[in-house]
Amino acid sequence: MDVTWQISFSPLVSNGLLTVAIVLAVTLIIVSLWRRGAGAWWRIIAYAALVIALLNPAALREDREPVTDVAVLVVDRSQSNTLKDRTSLTDATADALRTSLEAETGLDVREVDVTDALSMTQTSDSGGTQLFSAIENAIGDVPPERLAGIIAVTDGQIHDLAPRALATTGAPFHALLTGSPDEADRILTIEDAPRFAIVGESITLKLRVDDRGSTAGPVPADIILHVDGEPLPPVTVTTGITQEIEIELEHGGENVIEIEAAAGPSEITLENNRAVAIANGIRDRLRVLLVSGEPHAGERTWRNLLKADPAVDLVHFTILRPPEKQDGTPINELSLIAFPTRELFSVKLQEFDLVIFDRYRRRGVLPVSYLQNVANYVDNGGALLMAAGPDFASPFSIFRTPLAGVLPAAPTGEVIAQGYYPLVTDIGQRHPVTSGLPGAEQSPPNWGRWFRLIDSEQASGNTLMEGPGEKPLMVLDRVGEGRVAQLLSDHAWLWTRGYEGGGPQAEMLRRLAHWLMKEPDLEEEKLQARAQGNTLSIARQTMGEDVPPVTVTKPDGTTQEVRLAEEGPGLFTARMEIDQMGLYRLDDGTQTAITAAGPLNPKEFADVRVTDTQVAELVAETKGSTRYLADTDIPTIRRIRPGRNASGSDWIGLNANSEYAVRAVSEHTLIRPEFALLIALGAFMLAWRREGR
Repeated sequence: MDVTWQISFSPLVSNGLLTVAIVLAVTLIIVSLWRRGAGAWWRIIAYAALVIALLNPAALREDREPVTDVAVLVVDRSQSNTLKDRTSLTDATADALRTSLEAETGLDVREVDVTDALSMTQTSDSGGTQLFSAIENAIGDVPPERLAGIIAVTDGQIHDLAPRALATTGAPFHALLTGSPDEADRILTIEDAPRFAIVGESITLKLRVDDRGSTAGPVPADIILHVDGEPLPPVTVTTGITQEIEIELEHGGENVIEIEAAAGPSEITLENNRAVAIANGIRDRLRVLLVSGEPHAGERTWRNLLKADPAVDLVHFTILRPPEKQDGTPINELSLIAFPTRELFSVKLQEFDLVIFDRYRRRGVLPVSYLQNVANYVDNGGALLMAAGPDFASPFSIFRTPLAGVLPAAPTGEVIAQGYYPLVTDIGQRHPVTSGLPGAEQSPPNWGRWFRLIDSEQASGNTLMEGPGEKPLMVLDRVGEGRVAQLLSDHAWLWTRGYEGGGPQAEMLRRLAHWLMKEPDLEEEKLQARAQGNTLSIARQTMGEDVPPVTVTKPDGTTQEVRLAEEGPGLFTARMEIDQMGLYRLDDGTQTAITAAGPLNPKEFADVRVTDTQVAELVAETKGSTRYLADTDIPTIRRIRPGRNASGSDWIGLNANSEYAVRAVSEHTLIRPEFALLIALGAFMLAWRREGR
């Protein structure tokens, strides 16, 4: 505790009157000295005593306690500052500075570790190294007069702006950069990438490869492309020039496009030689061919369901008047426009995304060759849905055509007519088409009954739903490159009409149609991953009873094995904490997945060269210093008076502010006003006496 004394004044009159009195006293003193009267000096003493009486002086005692200054040590722990030997250089510098700072008396050291801003969505453009925000948080409760200085150990890749308040504190900012100023690195940048595109059409990516820090001119650079992990033909671009690349999307949903540039002549890291774009594939319009047989109550259900979707182009082939019908209708009243049967079932069949046969039977309208075309269409990757009615069990069954080669269930000729609840089988509980259907979790299911089932023998595929006696009701199969589904009842329309509460017909048929058209989200075997914030969520869909562990490859190349736990029938999940931005690759031996953590092309790797660009202005305004640690030794610490030179060849300075806190104050009057008046009166009397002689 320090004790200090100082003179204080508590005037007895206002400042205006006090000023008048002082001016008057000084004037009278000057007049007395000019006239050189015998009592001039006594008059001066009298006037001075009167002024002192008005000033009312006192001795002020303060008990002061010194207050420590605050120094901030900021250590950059971002991913860009872990490249090459920057981690070891950062640790060594931070340890040396910490030791020096702790040895200083009267100095409070606050250390701040700055990491990447990883907790963000993939579409976010924020993040990176928020160094100045971390500094603001660290000194938010520190008065500017107590701040000794800020020392930042960083690579200079900072992605927020220095606030003006830091430049006005008077404390020096020292940047110790973990590298050298002549580094070079190759960087790949995606300048433009569409987020949505039509399936089957090409999208145009604009990208650029730069050899930053290199003195060489433009050179060729090889580009390697992958879509969902599948390689595409490589292309060659020229560095320093924005160029366009076209890529075709083959499926709906997320398409992860990986672009990688070959290593350049000088590299700090290959991480920024890679970039990712995610394009969501959407189908322009789904072309569906609905082939209806005899009119029935469920025919309108199919038509309404398909027509309700604006993305569906429906071609409805229905037979209202079979050729054998003879009812005497005059020829001039019959339509003379022939239905384009050949175009639909021969020329343009491959253009359809889905073909549906609804209670169709052989009637001599479609030649056998056209039905063979449909079977070939399935083998070549097409989708076929057959909704069966009693006709399927008749001698005119469509099964007695070339379509029998692609249908998984053969009719026995029997039609079961009784009320029953459609039940989801054990396999159906695991299959994405029927898993989790609303109402299926109860027993009996919370939906209405059906009253007809076409008995059949299953030869292949999976039975997802069954009727009475465990007879197949919904059977799915893969044939060649295509897919087939059989619905062995024509009573699905009862759910649409709300009979006995109805049922999830729309959801079931929507899933069924999308599975037939190979939507990735409805695949039986799939591995999915999604990074959100600092968590990686993993989901494995399977038809099996168990799944192998998943190997996760992190952006830095290290791997981690993750075991999944069963969350529901056919669904296994896991979560893991992540601490790196970039691509995570997952593989369980049979299935693979790719996802990106943080922004798709993070700022942290946009440029990884050590630079003073972001700190130069602040360093100049605070009279601090910048040092490249690859070229110089770690500086020592000195305390300096505020405003003095804050750096030397081998040292950096921190302000010694000498601030204090007053703990106690006492006041002692030096001369009472009454006593001063007596002195003035006595001096005037002596002056008159001298002048009277």
